Amino acid sequence: MSSWRASLVDDRVLIAGELRAPDALALWQTLGKLARGARDRLDLDLSGVSAIDARPMALLIELRGKLVARGVQSELIAPESLRTLLELLGGHRVHVPLPKATEGMSLLESIGVAVEYGVTHANAPVAFLGEVVEGGAEAIRHPRRGNWRSLPQLLERAGADAILIVLLLDFLVGFVIALQAMPQLKALGANPYVADLVGVAVTRELGPLMTAIIMSGRSGAAYAAELGTMHVSDEIDALETMGISPLPYLVIPRVVALAVVAPALVLLADTAAILGGLVVGVVYMDLTVQGYFTEMRTIVVASDVWTGVVKGMAFAVAIAMIACQEGLAARGAAAGVGRRTTATVVVSLFAVVVIDAVLTIAFRMAGV
Repeated sequence: MSSWRASLVDDRVLIAGELRAPDALALWQTLGKLARGARDRLDLDLSGVSAIDARPMALLIELRGKLVARGVQSELIAPESLRTLLELLGGHRVHVPLPKATEGMSLLESIGVAVEYGVTHANAPVAFLGEVVEGGAEAIRHPRRGNWRSLPQLLERAGADAILIVLLLDFLVGFVIALQAMPQLKALGANPYVADLVGVAVTRELGPLMTAIIMSGRSGAAYAAELGTMHVSDEIDALETMGISPLPYLVIPRVVALAVVAPALVLLADTAAILGGLVVGVVYMDLTVQGYFTEMRTIVVASDVWTGVVKGMAFAVAIAMIACQEGLAARGAAAGVGRRTTATVVVSLFAVVVIDAVLTIAFRMAGV
């Protein structure tokens, strides 16, 4: 005789009794029938469950995922006694359904679907931020739960391996800025001011911004691809089965690594861009090296440099979190990982511009 029961009450499936591994098939069939007509919302309430095995719990999590994928809002309500098993199987994660297919829709309909998807699931990044904060606190309280042995390798890949491209690109940025400003400055007889233009523009804005673009394309895409591949190949599920939370073990070291290397990369970017401006000043504008730096010191102050460094660190944290969130959300095989990697770069660049605008306004209001 079955020791469990399930009944549909309004928009909630009430489950009670004991659920053991042999009950999994009957449970799946019963819940499938109860959930068949669900349209807007259907919660799975386990408040009456006294005991449950891993297999029935995994099926409940799978059913909740299928409901969300259909566009039905669904929550898995479990008492405190079942929370450990629920979290171990990943049931505490926020499930974000994919947007509806837009094939065959008009342009206006496609835009509407995209806007609806964005508005409906705007809470996912906020929820992930909360999970990261919780994971960071856990890593601080229990350092052994974090994969800190991978930190040197992550620092090398995110920092040392990016130095050459940062130096080259930012040197060219400084060179181009000075070259573009040269005709106007020469016409006004203000050749020395090229040092001021390059110094302020690079330290406050272009240095951290160019570094963030490079970090997004290199480290962000790499993080998303790595975690996405681990997710679709069930490596993350294996970690959770062993009782290892992926947030302190995989996400926190990556966020820390990118935040640590960001200030050094921003300072290197500033130096390279200033040297690029110096080349134009000396070769095309009849300046001396000493005159170039003397003029720059009259305008560029310490606050210009440290505000750029702060921006760089904020960009790095945002890029790392977006990349890890997209990687952990990957579904399917190679195509799913590719979509999440592409989304990482696009969303990261958008977030960088927004954060840059917010910080710039904040610094100006503070008089920095």
